[in-house]
Amino acid sequence: MKPVRVLRRALGAVALVGLAGCATVAPSSPATAAVADPWENWNRKVFDFNEALDRAVLKPVAETYRDVVPRLARTGVDNVLGNVYDVWSTANQFLQGKVQTGLEMGMRVLTNTLFGLGGLLDPATEMGLTRRSDDFGQTLGRWGLGNGPYLVLPLFGPSTLRDTAGLVVDRQASPSTLADTTAASYGVSALELVNARTNLLATGQLVDRVALDKYVFVRDAYLARRRDALYDGAPPMEAFIDEGADPPAPPAPPASASAPAPAPAK
Repeated sequence: MKPVRVLRRALGAVALVGLAGCATVAPSSPATAAVADPWENWNRKVFDFNEALDRAVLKPVAETYRDVVPRLARTGVDNVLGNVYDVWSTANQFLQGKVQTGLEMGMRVLTNTLFGLGGLLDPATEMGLTRRSDDFGQTLGRWGLGNGPYLVLPLFGPSTLRDTAGLVVDRQASPSTLADTTAASYGVSALELVNARTNLLATGQLVDRVALDKYVFVRDAYLARRRDALYDGAPPMEAFIDEGADPPAPPAPPASASAPAPAPAK
């Protein structure tokens, strides 16, 4: 029943992005250099809401979690959550046709599950099986679906129309779905959120120091990172259109006539 539900959500996600076809930008299009943010007014309001919520609740909770919970325990939680998401990354890599990467990620999951106490430890990284995370938004991009407009989601933060559709499917494979009860599922989701926010504490401080317009900084950084992830770190060169040719060079002056020969001496 679970795979059927995930497939149904995936088809719904594809349909959602397809409805916005006229607003999407193909990944290989020269227009990808431009930021598609037609909903900026609304996005800024959601961004401000998220910032206020972060200052009031999420950041203080993350700092308390960092200061109270021992590093070893926090690392174990991060490893277990990451191992569950590695299973979904493996599935997405196969969906994208990246067979070798999918096999390597599958071996990583198997190694950490069997020899890492169910993912509590991370021996796979020490063996050279590094994590290569892929999600369903990237899979949709590999299928040729464009980003669509930039979108800021409440609580989840920066996204695009395509990535939002992918998120609907991604959540069906999140660690919270493994819980037996609704209360336990909410608890795992809360732990995911706190763990993710804790991992971003240093990054958030850096952004606060260097960003003149934090909204624009986060938007541009997110879109650049997603483009880089879509092409596995090797995006194609941007095509630049020459808006106007340089004026032609003036013609060279005609060669001057030779000076007249001097008159013979008398």
